[in-house]
Amino acid sequence: MTEPTASERQADVIVVGAGPAGSTAAAYLAQAGVDVLLLEKTAFPREKVCGDGLTPRAVRQLVAMGIDIDGPGWMKNQGLRIVGGGHRLELRWPELGDYPDYGLVRTRLDFDDILARNAQKSGARLFESTAVTGPIVDDQTGRISGVTARLLDGDGRRAGDEVHYKAPLVIAADGSSTRLSLAMGRQKRDNRPLGVAVRTYYTSLRHDDDWLESWLELWDGEPGKSGLLPGYGWIFGVGDGTVNVGLGILNTSRAFQSVDYKDLLAKWLASTPERWGLREENRTQPVRGSALPMGFNRKPHYAGGLLLAGDSGGMVNPFNGEGIAYAMESGEMAAESVVQARSRTTTAGHERALQGYAGALDSRYGGYYTLGRYFVTAIGNPRVMQLATRHGLSRPTLMRFTLKLLANLTDARQGNAMDHLINGLSKLAPAA
Repeated sequence: MTEPTASERQADVIVVGAGPAGSTAAAYLAQAGVDVLLLEKTAFPREKVCGDGLTPRAVRQLVAMGIDIDGPGWMKNQGLRIVGGGHRLELRWPELGDYPDYGLVRTRLDFDDILARNAQKSGARLFESTAVTGPIVDDQTGRISGVTARLLDGDGRRAGDEVHYKAPLVIAADGSSTRLSLAMGRQKRDNRPLGVAVRTYYTSLRHDDDWLESWLELWDGEPGKSGLLPGYGWIFGVGDGTVNVGLGILNTSRAFQSVDYKDLLAKWLASTPERWGLREENRTQPVRGSALPMGFNRKPHYAGGLLLAGDSGGMVNPFNGEGIAYAMESGEMAAESVVQARSRTTTAGHERALQGYAGALDSRYGGYYTLGRYFVTAIGNPRVMQLATRHGLSRPTLMRFTLKLLANLTDARQGNAMDHLINGLSKLAPAA
């Protein structure tokens, strides 16, 4: 790619990373008339480790952005099928006013590309194969005033000299590693839960299953005679002849550091029916892994001209490992705060509006994520996990409540007793 001109390297806002958080933020900013640069280190389409499952919470964001989810490539699902403790339970997505009653599956190879192109269509200037190498910091104020980046060729190799991009505000949406945040002193909080997920694809007759399937029994050794791990395995039909299969484990287990995740995946799949085809000869992609930063594991979400969105701010839901919906929501919230800040007539007013982003995140997710930390600590005990699996799944009403809680799907105003209880608990829990 050719090096951008000096004028092309100037913007009102720079967004680093064109995943769901970055592309959503860029789209909303551009729609509001903000000149925004969206810098992505790879070239689309590109792979991303993920379960590819989208809950109604994520679907709501896609609908709000005008994404055509009725076109080819989208696989609708009607709810969650849970397998464990000798039970098999199908729970439909709840009927709510605030969210649709269906989910979707779309591979990240397509999904991220769609969101990035939507940002472009909205007016964002997308630069692919542009790897951000660090922040540019104003020596007098300590504020970020841009980023340095390196252009890459089609093979990911350096293709030119380091380039400077300048903007008074930067949104870090560069994922769980978030080197930009680290360079600005935003260290990871070790008192927050962390997950690890691995996934791959198989050709399978299950490819058109319109339920997301979750297996709650992952054993650290021989089933029934060893520790039950805090996590789950999944089987999500992609609709193209393949299924996305993977598992996620939380660091609240003693076995977290010692688990061979690929071996655990192979042992679990060996227990599934052979007719499903989840065997080595039918695997179509390598087994890849990724970290899941949960429960606001990096703060502050705003300081010195830098906002954190999505995984860079540790916004994965501790209850279920979902990250896409929260990435998109935080991207929208970051964009809204920036737009409001730009309308302020004083420096103090500008900063108050930007600080409002951090406050809005705490208000929306803080208490709920605190509940999630309590939850993952509890299920880190194998006995608690086993009791919950064996006895909870036999109670459909309890499981419908659990689905709402774990997927964060409640109505804010017109909900039922379950909604009011979950909302009330989230408000009572401290946002830390």
